[in-house]
Amino acid sequence: MNRPLMLVQIGLAMAVGLATMVLFPLVAPLYGVINATLYTSMAIFALSLALLWGFAGILCFGQSAFFGLGAYAYAIAAINFGDTTIACAFAILVPVLFAAALGYFLFYGRLSDVYLGVITLTVTLILFKLINSTGGDSWRIGKARIGGFNGIPDTPPLRVPFGGEILSPTQLFVFAIICLVVVYTFCKWLALTRFGRAIAAVRENEVRAELLGYNAKRLKLAIFCISAGLAGLAGLLFANTVFVSPTIFGLSMAAQVLIWVIVGGLGTFVGPVVASIVLQMVAVYFGKLGWIDPNIVLGALLIAFVVFVPSGLLPTATRIAGILKNRAGSRGRAGQALPGEVGERQVS
Repeated sequence: MNRPLMLVQIGLAMAVGLATMVLFPLVAPLYGVINATLYTSMAIFALSLALLWGFAGILCFGQSAFFGLGAYAYAIAAINFGDTTIACAFAILVPVLFAAALGYFLFYGRLSDVYLGVITLTVTLILFKLINSTGGDSWRIGKARIGGFNGIPDTPPLRVPFGGEILSPTQLFVFAIICLVVVYTFCKWLALTRFGRAIAAVRENEVRAELLGYNAKRLKLAIFCISAGLAGLAGLLFANTVFVSPTIFGLSMAAQVLIWVIVGGLGTFVGPVVASIVLQMVAVYFGKLGWIDPNIVLGALLIAFVVFVPSGLLPTATRIAGILKNRAGSRGRAGQALPGEVGERQVS
């Protein structure tokens, strides 16, 4: 991708984000704004895996571990410090440090992609079981009760930095949209940097990249930690929209983000964002109907896309648009050539 195209895409993302921030709270009820904030946090979560898997080629089945650690780190730090600004830093830093420790053994141990996926999923399920078993009063971190299966329902809401007023639902929605646009811009920028090109080289052929002098293990570890930090940011927003509980470490959450990225399209950043929002709305709709489990619908959609649209929604739409454009251009050239051909035949 060239830089001018990237700037156009970032400009469009900013325009859409600005329009959404201004117009959506004016027309949507309060519960709609809260749901939109939740969808936005999940879109950032999808972007974190799109960067790690779609761009770097590292399949992580346990991305929800970093998402959950970000949410729990925010809640526990906010309760203990009484300031959500410091808690925001913990929400990003804790997943990054955990990813650094885990990634060191994964990448420097030279595990294959299959084992990496299995281990990350196992770590997520271990965290799920561990948090579920912390239901007693003795399970505390400072002032914060971990709460076991009940989670931490009294999570302090996000405030203006350094002890300011509590953000209203509309202000939190605006903050979430800003975070989404910033994360999208960061991912697009990162892909075009020297670091991003090195990551792409390792993705395409790790052995060749190492022969050219790149440290593939260090590059993989770095992008793994960056992705974890983005997932932690998503967990921070989630903790301010829905109360924190062990279900965010569950298998359902781990599977959903994979479905969003697959349906949206590997190798794209807009696709997973759109897919995450649309599929969440679909799940909510079928959940309201009550006669079918939304997870069955999501599973059916996953199978359909893997079989019939393996490249994902956005790449397929782009390819179809290109084909239609080429056909329209061919017809236009044929129509322009036709009068000349007729004239030549008449002269002859």
